[in-house]
Amino acid sequence: MMKDSLAPACPAAPARGRPREFNPDEALAAALRVFWEHGYEGASLAELTEAMGIAKPSLYACFGNKEALFRQALDLYEREKLRYVRTALQAPTAREVAERMLRGAIDNICSANDPTGCLGVISSMTCGTEARAVRGEIIARRASSQAALVERLAQAKASGDLPADADPEALAEFLTAVLQGLSLKAADGVGRNVLEGIVRTTLTCWPSH
Repeated sequence: MMKDSLAPACPAAPARGRPREFNPDEALAAALRVFWEHGYEGASLAELTEAMGIAKPSLYACFGNKEALFRQALDLYEREKLRYVRTALQAPTAREVAERMLRGAIDNICSANDPTGCLGVISSMTCGTEARAVRGEIIARRASSQAALVERLAQAKASGDLPADADPEALAEFLTAVLQGLSLKAADGVGRNVLEGIVRTTLTCWPSH
């Protein structure tokens, strides 16, 4: 959640006398939207500072460079937009874990108030020199989420919720591939009804006794 009333104020731009101040939480939310719309490489400093309502010196002073700003935006994205993942992992059955993750992803990437697609998928598709460190960061975070999913599916297999021949790692890879595909489809303009059909088809493939 945003903590506007508790957020420290940062100088917005050098000025005579007392400098103007801005809310860093609001500025970070604005930066997140720019990154989400354009990806890491596609988001220019000019677009970022305009959306955030600050000058470049203030961006550097409060958030660091562009890469540091993106990492903070990614933290915000995970806290606010990917909460459904943590909730899904707590579902009582493995199939419900999969369904909640898939439907939560659709709600996220098809929101009328946010850009389409997934920030992590969009930004990890870039391959220029500028984005190498950022791409590595995204891949590392994705690996951490993948490990948590594998652990949850392994628990389901151990408890008998999944068949004895189920492969938790393969299932996690399968589910992740579908989630990434949903994001790319949404970014290409595919409608929610088509994405829902993909989810239904995916769930018919889910192993059961």
